[in-house]
Amino acid sequence: MKNIKINAWQAGLVFKNGEYRKLLLTGSYWFWGNETVSVYDITKPFVAPVELNILLQDKMLADLLQVVEVTDNEIVLQYENGLLKTVLTAGRYAFWKSVIRYDFIRANISQVNIDAGIDRAMLTKAPVNNWVRNTEVQSNEKAVLFIDGQFIKVLDPGTYYWWKNVIPIHVGKADMRQQQLEVNGQEILTRDKAALRINAWAQFRVADIEKALVANKDYDKQLYVAIQLALREYISGFGFDELLEKKEAIAPFILEAVKEKAEVLGVEVTGFGIRDIILPGDIKEIMNQVLVAEKKAQANTIMRREETASTRSLLNTAKLMEENAMLWKLKEMEYVEKIAEKISSISVGGNGQLLEQLKQILVNK
Repeated sequence: MKNIKINAWQAGLVFKNGEYRKLLLTGSYWFWGNETVSVYDITKPFVAPVELNILLQDKMLADLLQVVEVTDNEIVLQYENGLLKTVLTAGRYAFWKSVIRYDFIRANISQVNIDAGIDRAMLTKAPVNNWVRNTEVQSNEKAVLFIDGQFIKVLDPGTYYWWKNVIPIHVGKADMRQQQLEVNGQEILTRDKAALRINAWAQFRVADIEKALVANKDYDKQLYVAIQLALREYISGFGFDELLEKKEAIAPFILEAVKEKAEVLGVEVTGFGIRDIILPGDIKEIMNQVLVAEKKAQANTIMRREETASTRSLLNTAKLMEENAMLWKLKEMEYVEKIAEKISSISVGGNGQLLEQLKQILVNK
């Protein structure tokens, strides 16, 4: 015989020749050699040594066990005393009804949507996050949600979670801020066959994300083509000289020309501008020659104007001097003074009669 003691936190299962006999609770028991006892800690999950249905035929044992069955399309979140412990996948599980409080939350993972009853904070923790897929939409973005290839709805900024299964999910995002599109290196012929290279820019923003991402593909590429065609239409309608005169009207024309197309694409073009108009080498040389000629003509005009003014001033001075002898004498002295400023020394020869000659010049008789 052998003695088996079952403590307060334990339970025993008695087997005779491999066949289940009874349940043992707290106490001390004696058994013959052909009987075996399996002792279990009732604070831990119960792992059946034989088919669980056989054991559950014992009503006493069945009343002490909490059985959880999980189907193929389910998972069950197991909580112990309010804390997430593990995730139960397809199968059958048994737990002792004891001082440990077990809670179970079922989730149907054959669908993509997660039940609102599941705490969102649990979705990011292991091991639940192995069963979850998520996406984050930033504050400056909006997104469109496709489930199994079908458009479902528009997603506002936030974090979204779905069950991970065989159903495909696609999230298309668009930046809702103002963006800039470069339209560079456009080789365009004017009406008089002058080849120009134009670099331009356009500013736009997504106004309707459903139109931009659901009704259209590559809305930004389509917008580029629309602006490119409108620019070519405008440039080809003018000769080279006309174009240079009316280049300020390009932006309003382009904005109006692409407005309807942009609305179909779900975007709004808010600005347009020409950065560069690059001329071919021969036209550039001709333009430089024209510019030089214009500047020379302007310089000649200014010189002639200044010469005329100077001549007129001399004429007025001559008339005044003719009418006034004193003014003539003052002018003479002015020129003598200017000449004297440029002479460092004067040599005078008078054969000894210099003083007499100066006296005759300077002293009145």
